[in-house]
Amino acid sequence: MKRVLIWVLSLWSVVGIGWSRSEDGLQELKAKDRLLSFLEKDAVSPGANSLMIPLTLIQGAASKGAVCLDGTPPGYHLDRGFGSGSNSWLIQLEGGGWCNTIRSCVFRKTTRRGSSKFMEKRLNFTGILSNKAEENPDFYNWNRVKLRYCDGASFSGEGQNEANQLYFRGQRIWSTAMEELMAKGMRNAEQALLSGCSAGGLASILHCDEFKDLFLSTTKVKCLSDAGLFLDATNMAGGHTLRDMYRGMVTLQGVQKNLPNTCTSQMDPTSCFFPQNLIANIQTPLFLLNAAYDAWQVQESLIPSSADPHGFWRDCKMDHSHCNSSQMLFLQDFRNQMLSAINSFSMSNQNGLFINSCFAHCQSERQDTWYANDSPRIGNKAIAASVGDWFFDRTATKAIDCPYPCDNTCHNLIFNDVTSTITISESTRLTFTPLNLLNAFLITLICVPNASWGFSLDRD
Repeated sequence: MKRVLIWVLSLWSVVGIGWSRSEDGLQELKAKDRLLSFLEKDAVSPGANSLMIPLTLIQGAASKGAVCLDGTPPGYHLDRGFGSGSNSWLIQLEGGGWCNTIRSCVFRKTTRRGSSKFMEKRLNFTGILSNKAEENPDFYNWNRVKLRYCDGASFSGEGQNEANQLYFRGQRIWSTAMEELMAKGMRNAEQALLSGCSAGGLASILHCDEFKDLFLSTTKVKCLSDAGLFLDATNMAGGHTLRDMYRGMVTLQGVQKNLPNTCTSQMDPTSCFFPQNLIANIQTPLFLLNAAYDAWQVQESLIPSSADPHGFWRDCKMDHSHCNSSQMLFLQDFRNQMLSAINSFSMSNQNGLFINSCFAHCQSERQDTWYANDSPRIGNKAIAASVGDWFFDRTATKAIDCPYPCDNTCHNLIFNDVTSTITISESTRLTFTPLNLLNAFLITLICVPNASWGFSLDRD
């Protein structure tokens, strides 16, 4: 009987540990999803006078294999231009991280980032997508489009995993969406701007020259990347969190074949997913809008929970004002790496820059950071004005802020209760499940031989 119980104990221990780890993995994926939602909340939450634009699913996309991770059709939101902007188009590529493993992509299928079944049916257009001149002075009357993101590889994957019913079709989604919009009038555009935020900002870099090639040579075409300058940086423990994640994503989703040959002919595919290795070879005018202390990169690349199991960096990660001098030195070094990465890019007269020393992420979609009375500024010029001046060639825009803490116009993100939950869910902890409890009960049977349980452990 004792041998049987020990065998049962061992079996339940293995299963219990597996279940616990599975729950931990799921909680970590949910935590990362909550972080993305927190960063996006001001861009999607409707206000009193919100401009809510309906979702359009692309009919016939499935027949071209242009589908979300779960096989559902991709979609977009289009608000038609008017007046002098009737023949001008702005395409905003949605962001939302990436998936680099079967597990993370399967989870992503259960969210709006992997399935159009879960996308909002109407989306709030703010910031660069606003239709009000007082909120969006240069692009308010353009045809404004938000292309939804549901592939997990910055619109660049090509492949599938039949066993798990995963479709990696980001490149096809991009191509099919552009075909759809060209048919809806974009082919007649007099001017066009491809923009994007976060993973969408990286996508606007990856697809910039492709976008330019859609139009006649007489069309004025430029690209804007907001919070898309993801650096191949070392985390606080010496690891390469983002590189490791990109490597898995590039391999899993078949991204290599869609990366620029100008890069892949000289570097490995993973390196060619980092913007710092792409921007110097982009032929189309490009504007980089980025916070020097990008909030997502601080949270997920520089100070990931996996690299800080004892939480020594937790306070600094949640609120930059709690960073000690050595921690702030580490963050200042990240800013220096960013400035070094854009050095060659900044030499081109056709390119633009707005690198402010803020702890922020995605500043073009939020009204308070894009264009408001108290929006962030460099040299007394707001982001919207800087982008507009660059696009319309009114003045050259190469704005780089002084180091933190000199800028008092920042709208810095502070991660309080939202990310304290995230930190707890990602940290190593004891998880109580039915299996854990049964395991504890069996241990008691073995370790307390004199207890009266109604049977004896000494009998065979």
